Amino acid sequence: MGAARHYRRLLLLLLLAAAAAWGPCFSGELRSPQRRWPVPYRRFDYRPKTDPYCQARYTFCPTGSAIPVMKEEDVIEVYRLQAPVWEFKYGDLLGHLKIMHDAVGFKSSLTGKNYTMEWYELFQLGNCTFPHLRPGMDAPFWCNQGAACFYEGIDDAHWKENGTLVLVTTISGTMFNEMAKWVKYDNETGIYYETWTVQASPDKQSTVWFDSYECSKFILRTYQKLADLGAVFKKIQTNYTSIILFSGEPIYLGNETSIFGPLGNQTLAAAIRDFYYPFKPHRTVGEFFVDLLKIIDRVIVNHQFYLFYNLEYWFLPMKFPYLKIVYEEVPLPIGSKTSFGV
Repeated sequence: MGAARHYRRLLLLLLLAAAAAWGPCFSGELRSPQRRWPVPYRRFDYRPKTDPYCQARYTFCPTGSAIPVMKEEDVIEVYRLQAPVWEFKYGDLLGHLKIMHDAVGFKSSLTGKNYTMEWYELFQLGNCTFPHLRPGMDAPFWCNQGAACFYEGIDDAHWKENGTLVLVTTISGTMFNEMAKWVKYDNETGIYYETWTVQASPDKQSTVWFDSYECSKFILRTYQKLADLGAVFKKIQTNYTSIILFSGEPIYLGNETSIFGPLGNQTLAAAIRDFYYPFKPHRTVGEFFVDLLKIIDRVIVNHQFYLFYNLEYWFLPMKFPYLKIVYEEVPLPIGSKTSFGV
């Protein structure tokens, strides 16, 4: 039953995307003081301990291991890995919707060992996208940490059957070790998973208000780091999934203390709690569809969305086409041959 409630949260998102495609075309007029767009993703000095309330249906990184130190003269193949989200449970079902998960693989020529590295949610996608409304707590409660996972082996069948496993570059052991240092920093300072990209319109040159921070962005950062170290990437097409909300200029609302604290804005606090209530895990199918109608009414009919980003709340004046799942090309970075040779 717990798994069914969890997957209904994802289904809510998919059905909302379908409803958005048929929604009315309207744009709100609320505006925010001039800010830097997109809002920079906030990094932290350390990773806090997770709250015991946050529970994962599937254990995070169950076979994880430390990143090994490679010999400088090693030659390491780097592989692009991509497969449908929850492929292990649903096969290519979400692949048909181009909802994909990304990772990177490595193979050492000296040892013959191969490895997988990925970045994903500690407590599954639903918990990173929507909060819990806990009894006795005024503020929504978030279980939204994400982290890197490194482990020995590449599950060829998982990546090949419905996805991608392709060589993208070759690096030296020295470059790999430098990358490993960067991964440690990136993982300790980039803590919170951000599902949504938010932008002004579907146009290619549209203003991006907020950038997502999820599995594909970690892979793109890793590729860029390798390019900065001198990796030369093959000329192949690489596409990634983004879940995009469309809105007018966002309105900054405040953080948890300023909204939900003793001196907070109780009217705004109630509005945020009411907005998130229909996204809760559902116990029955009937309850699920009732709340889906409430979400459509709030997001599409009334053009409202409350975004939690960098531990702060924003109001999004939603506009057509409201929400879209895209699978678009992001080219591999152009590397330099001058930093570290292979």
